Amino acid sequence: MHSVILSTSYLPPIQYVSKFILYENIFIENDENYNKQTFRNRCEIFGANGRQILSIPVKLKQRPKCKIKDVKIDYSMNWQKNHWKSIESAYKNSPFFEYYHDEFLPFFKLKYDYLVDYNNEILNIILYILEIIKTIRFSDSFQKDIKNADDYRYTIQPKAFIKDDKYTEVKYTQVFGTKHGFIPNLSIIDLIFNEGPNSIDILHASLKK
Repeated sequence: MHSVILSTSYLPPIQYVSKFILYENIFIENDENYNKQTFRNRCEIFGANGRQILSIPVKLKQRPKCKIKDVKIDYSMNWQKNHWKSIESAYKNSPFFEYYHDEFLPFFKLKYDYLVDYNNEILNIILYILEIIKTIRFSDSFQKDIKNADDYRYTIQPKAFIKDDKYTEVKYTQVFGTKHGFIPNLSIIDLIFNEGPNSIDILHASLKK
């Protein structure tokens, strides 16, 4: 398979980003129903007390089902300020935070109406930092069974790691690693702030041949 389909994702985990190296054709699901408690609107970072979840509050156009492309971000709470404060606290002492933080800071000040637009813009910055050049296409209709691409829409998720025969975790130095031990498959920003230019080599190493 040379194609993969993924869900939209907020500051996606390392496993997710590794697919952009492995596959030639990248599709992001744009027409599914919104799923709660997934990486679509949450990410996981490494804070002083261990794994920390950051979630974007959303407004759903219809209940109980709402298309992911119609999900709006809820700004009634100042989550952007809180998320950035958590990210800064977690990574201010990492080797590359000062080098890259200006790339991410605007996303915690500017307001985007739709979750998918926000996620996609951050993803573009992540790929730019990693020097990964890929054209991303978006689905125009929902298909439950995908026959012409590897489907990771529902297998890359925070509740429990689902075995992935194309990915293996590669350890690297984390700010609070000596206190809590290594925490795998966090948001890609954990890798970027800790490893900087070496991040792409770690991503390549994570691919199962």
